[in-house]
Amino acid sequence: MVVEAHQLFLPKPPFFSPSFPSPPPHFSSFLFHPSSFSLALFHSDSSISLYSPFSLSSFPPPLTTLPPPISAASFLLLRNPNPTTLFLITSPVSGGASVLLRFYILNSARKSFAPARVVCNQSDLEFDESKFGVVFRVSHGVSVKLVGDVNVFALYSISNGKVWVFAVKQLGGDEVKLMKCAVIDCSLPVFSISVSFGFLILGEDNGVRVFPLRPLVKGRVKKEKGVITKSLNSDKMEIKRLPLRNGMLIHGMNGVNAEICSADGGKLMCIETDQKLTSNVVLDERIENPKLRSVRLRQDSREGIANFMAFKNKDDNFESIKIPAKSAKAIGIQALSSTKFLILDSEGNLHLLFLATSVGSGTPYHMKQLTHNMKVRKLAVLPDSSTRSQTVWISDALHTLHMIAVTDMDASVNQTDSKDPAEKLVQTSVAQAIFSSEKVQEIEALSANTVLLLGQGSMFAYAIS
Repeated sequence: MVVEAHQLFLPKPPFFSPSFPSPPPHFSSFLFHPSSFSLALFHSDSSISLYSPFSLSSFPPPLTTLPPPISAASFLLLRNPNPTTLFLITSPVSGGASVLLRFYILNSARKSFAPARVVCNQSDLEFDESKFGVVFRVSHGVSVKLVGDVNVFALYSISNGKVWVFAVKQLGGDEVKLMKCAVIDCSLPVFSISVSFGFLILGEDNGVRVFPLRPLVKGRVKKEKGVITKSLNSDKMEIKRLPLRNGMLIHGMNGVNAEICSADGGKLMCIETDQKLTSNVVLDERIENPKLRSVRLRQDSREGIANFMAFKNKDDNFESIKIPAKSAKAIGIQALSSTKFLILDSEGNLHLLFLATSVGSGTPYHMKQLTHNMKVRKLAVLPDSSTRSQTVWISDALHTLHMIAVTDMDASVNQTDSKDPAEKLVQTSVAQAIFSSEKVQEIEALSANTVLLLGQGSMFAYAIS
């Protein structure tokens, strides 16, 4: 096994002035987007340099630089109609009274990101021409978290105690449409957040809470309906307006005392109306001007949408979780594949979370702890569903980096095994150990056998062959 190392010489931050007496801001972290091979370098002054495509052989000046202040950022892949990469950033505006969302779309021909024009028609979202971004009328607060995946991203505000789920669609050229689909009221602290493979996962005390994305993204459609009546003796059509909100009409004997039934908050309510309908009519419903409304629910909702998976818990019922006084927090979430996620807790342990392959399936979620001999502080992995043994990079945030192979003994519950799957450990082995001359600040997997490491002022790439 051969280890090849490259030191990447970082350019000066784009907004650094040589005449300024203080030292230039250093690179604090980075994000890598494997689909477009784009790299975002975060400077300590909260500015960002974007590289696309990123190359290990050369490090030219970035073609796209984003000025501060930037509070959070994420890559986002659009697959409608064509695969397109977006880079999304948030900033506080109006003294932190609102959040500014700015989208940058990748121009593959010019190898640079350019500002995208955003279309939005919801009441609390407004595109501001002067700022070339969307003003989201919620308080920014002390900090926000932002994560994106395919066509969907989530924004978490610590001060507001809310998670918002958005969908993005490309309309053509540099124009995209933004839709707010769901809002989750958080009654418990959230330490990490992930959107990947159709799941929204919140890192909490003693475990994670899993939401399937489909019911969140679909939203609710506000329907304005009418009743179409057609006489059997005539071809004349007549539309009668009735206040049918999210419901249906059931007419009684000879069309008298018809009942209007609507579903509101999960409860079926029926009222009577004196609207008289002729007995010789055919009833139909027509949806006019459908309006998308956000789904709203609580973090600890008992509607059966969310599932809580604890690190250590005798009762897997998420409605009655008893959190220990000093429980581990889920501080990192990384997808291994569409059904497996790695969870890093605040005590330096790794847990493997198995998810059901479809919403409503009978396969229960379960979690296992990984075996490793390091208190993990940094975690990097490149998702891959094609193999049962996957490469994971872990670090103690000091000088050590381990390449480990995670072997899934059984991706599903083994029905022939009498042991409780939650009590079994997933075996891992250290394939390679790398020692860095600088303390590890951040790691990102470029491929299954290549990792990017940010030290205290230097960046290194290690390839294993």
